[in-house]
Amino acid sequence: MALCFQQPRPSINNEDDSVILFSTSNSPDESTTSPSSSYYHPSPPPPTPLPHESRTTHKLSIRNLSYTIQPTNTSFCHLVQRPKPIHILKSVSFEASDSQILAVVGPSGTGKSSLLRIISGRIRKEEFDPKSIVINDLRMTSPAQLRKICGYVAQEDNLLPLLTVKETLMFSAAFRLKSVSRKEKEERVVSLIYELGLKHVADSFVGDEENRGISGGERKRVSIGVDLMHNPSILLLDEPTSGLDSTSALQVIELLASMAQTKQRTVVISIHQPSYRILQYISNFLILTHGTVVHNGSLELLEETIDKLGFQIPIQLNALEFAMEIIHSLEDYMSHNEDKEQFTYSITPEEEDIIGRADQRHNNNDTNDRKEACCYNLIDFYEIMFLCSRFWKIIYRTKQLLLARTMQALVGGLGLASVYIKMRKDEAGIAERLGLFAFSLSFLLSSTVEALPIYLQERRVLMKEASRQAYKISSYMIANTVVFLPFLFAVAVLFAVPVYWIVGLNPSMAAFAFFTFVVWLILLMASSLVLFLSAVSPDFISGNSLICTVLGAFFLFSGYFIPKENIPKYWMFMYYISLYRYPLDSLLTNEYWSVRGECFSWNADHDHQQNQYKCLMTGNEVLISRGLEKDTRWMNVGIMFGFFVLYRVLCWFILARRASKTII
Repeated sequence: MALCFQQPRPSINNEDDSVILFSTSNSPDESTTSPSSSYYHPSPPPPTPLPHESRTTHKLSIRNLSYTIQPTNTSFCHLVQRPKPIHILKSVSFEASDSQILAVVGPSGTGKSSLLRIISGRIRKEEFDPKSIVINDLRMTSPAQLRKICGYVAQEDNLLPLLTVKETLMFSAAFRLKSVSRKEKEERVVSLIYELGLKHVADSFVGDEENRGISGGERKRVSIGVDLMHNPSILLLDEPTSGLDSTSALQVIELLASMAQTKQRTVVISIHQPSYRILQYISNFLILTHGTVVHNGSLELLEETIDKLGFQIPIQLNALEFAMEIIHSLEDYMSHNEDKEQFTYSITPEEEDIIGRADQRHNNNDTNDRKEACCYNLIDFYEIMFLCSRFWKIIYRTKQLLLARTMQALVGGLGLASVYIKMRKDEAGIAERLGLFAFSLSFLLSSTVEALPIYLQERRVLMKEASRQAYKISSYMIANTVVFLPFLFAVAVLFAVPVYWIVGLNPSMAAFAFFTFVVWLILLMASSLVLFLSAVSPDFISGNSLICTVLGAFFLFSGYFIPKENIPKYWMFMYYISLYRYPLDSLLTNEYWSVRGECFSWNADHDHQQNQYKCLMTGNEVLISRGLEKDTRWMNVGIMFGFFVLYRVLCWFILARRASKTII
């Protein structure tokens, strides 16, 4: 279907840079031209739309929408006097039709983003006004209804940088189209790639500031594609051109205009000072200031209003740019010279009955979902399988993490082995073994800190996807655990082999296997701790400081520096929750338990001209000196495994609670 506009498009500087846009309609013969769509590369026509895609159009009507927030108490004065509510939106009314773009414009802080979040259902139910939003003459009674109908693209591109464009869309299809066959998902992704003009970068990494990838405009189109996966009839975009150069911004708007026409979508965007060429693609403008509408209509109508006010639009500015300069005059004009249009909406008994039944079904679905989540639906193997696949791709492609962990294990193991090489069985050797185990613990527990930035980056994507019910937090935690188990086991083996055999620890194969197993558990505990602290930390700096503080406290109260009997009673709890204590006791027990009868310290005693040697300390006495009279290795293993599970459960609880309060 050809792109249609409200007015003829003027030629800019007599440039002829038009190229053919490939139609996504059912007719292969329909085509159109665009003046600057250089991102569309010649390629085979895209596949026809999938049979399950809905072609129902939606008319959006906003009627006297107001939105007020109550500021939180941030000062002593607020504790004495309740702060006044802030009115973000004041009786906003407008309509948006299918096959058109409506642009919400206005100075910063006028409520543009809040308006789009409300329309898309990205607010809490208690903040929602059930009388203000009408779609196809049916009143919307809850945010959940809007989230099913509307697609919402936030200003920030929360994407995983180490996935390709096609993989990003495929994972989105896997989570958003669970009832669709794999073949249909692939067809849907291929269709979207053509529709978004991303065929030439389909196999390129998304990238970010640190990882080179696709351009900013292409990244924005990928974000749009993620939220188009379930084929919404109403698409809302918050500042889709923010941070883009003029060419990329124009390409994004051209794309939205094409989708509005070919898919009969209703598109509403917020935008900051669009260029003249972008204006040609936008049908109507809603100008806000201080949460109030000062213009609702076409660009021509805005020009007429400016003429009525007695202003002359400078030749170097378009009407919208000039309107931003005289915004206060427009506000006064609207408040004094015109009566704002007020909508009344009466509900027929039949419509009330339909709404009541829809609300009842919605409440029943919510109740059933909660029951399933509480009873048996915490584990979804379909979600876990795809999340495991995504985790593995990210770990494999995070070369810095993969190389750093491998080199840390090898270099750390070989370095320690070269320092403690061939330790002797004497009193000095006893102290050296204790020092080796203590330093190994500190090294292993602190070696997982470099995963913190990755967890923090994933958390932003996780909050977005979980808040949109793409998958459960429990599925994410299980997949993370499943993928990291073999990865950390490989790291444990790389560290344990050189340390154990070069140093000359207990030569028993059973003792070596247990040593490796304990090193693995140490890494698992550390990984869980970092994952938990990343869930409570707002950023990398505070997270890194928190991890260092916690590990330092655990090491101090491990019993290595301060004996248990010398620890103050009010700090005794730290001794029992220290991640250092249990692996340190396990390693010492593993080293000396099977050689309790062997002597590790001798004293030469001269008697009758013959050298006689007296044993000063056996392996059993070494253990007793550390308070290890019993073999508690497997009990310690159980406690370490408990820490590993506990920190992940705490992380799951925090993330699930945060996701329930997050609406992106």
